[in-house]
Amino acid sequence: MRTLIIAFACLFTACKKQEPPPPSIPETTPTYFPPATGDEWESTSAIALGWDVSKLNEAIEYAGTTNGYGLIILHKGRIVTEKYWNNWNANTKYPINSAGKSVTAFLVGMAQQEGKLKLDDRTAQYLGSGWTSLPPDKEALVTIRHHLTMTTGFEDNVPDDNCSIPSCLTYKIDAGSRWAYHNAPYRLLQTIVAAATGMTFSQYTQTRLATPVGMKNASWLNGVLWLNTRDMARFGLLTAHKGAWGDKPLLSDAAYFNAMVNTSQNFNRSYGYLWWLNGKTSFMLPSIQTVFAGSMNPDAPADMLMALGKDDKKIYVVPSLDLVVVRHGNDAGTSVAGPSSFDNAFWSKLRLAIKKW
Repeated sequence: MRTLIIAFACLFTACKKQEPPPPSIPETTPTYFPPATGDEWESTSAIALGWDVSKLNEAIEYAGTTNGYGLIILHKGRIVTEKYWNNWNANTKYPINSAGKSVTAFLVGMAQQEGKLKLDDRTAQYLGSGWTSLPPDKEALVTIRHHLTMTTGFEDNVPDDNCSIPSCLTYKIDAGSRWAYHNAPYRLLQTIVAAATGMTFSQYTQTRLATPVGMKNASWLNGVLWLNTRDMARFGLLTAHKGAWGDKPLLSDAAYFNAMVNTSQNFNRSYGYLWWLNGKTSFMLPSIQTVFAGSMNPDAPADMLMALGKDDKKIYVVPSLDLVVVRHGNDAGTSVAGPSSFDNAFWSKLRLAIKKW
């Protein structure tokens, strides 16, 4: 009789089977690394992590309504959120602009690890003398390290920021004496690595990085890296784990890695080796020489690392939370060469969902 009563009651009250909540993920759960081949990728849920689902949805909605076409959030390597807009999907690749600088920094570290170059080598050792329009004694001051730290001392107020022929590389100040965001010296790192390794930069990227971690869509076109959103997430996960993919160390030079993700010079405290750094006492921005007090993104975790590209290409890495967040797409309406107001606006919402800092 009790069963019949419940059955009739359900006709009028739309009884639903109550699914048990997913189990929470213990802090001791090892990080997951997706296979380097295929599309398999484990996921988890915001509920399992104890996150606020409604606040997470607000952050996702903000990303989607500001020209975001792809968004991935990883926790311990597992997908918490994967969203696409504007007819994108997991296989849609697009240029990541200056976010590719951080990938280049990783590859320079691998080349040094292999003994192909040293950061204190003079650039002329790989590009030959006369690779700039500087006087010979000033050109001789420039090393690979200066390219990585944006301190080559070249005049950066130029008509074409990407022009790297000698006539475009003129003297402003001695190398190491000034920080200025300048694409041309950065792009020459690709030429340096190619000269040092005897491989094209695309070949070096594929063999040393893309293939081992499964960045299957990685391709360089005119010095700019094209990736899909998952490729970006794989690189972020690799960085979150100090250059190791599971039990396979790709960049095992701990000294280089630590230098890459910490302040690299005395001018812009928030810049490492082509990585932007959160939580520092001051920061500078592209195109201007003003030093701003405080952290770049005060609503984000202090240890957050950022690969940032024009049109709001973002790879955020938070080692303390084992968290990677990727935003792919187009200009959110506030973008410059890398940093933009999207960064803090997004994290001010996401922090309410995660509730961990």
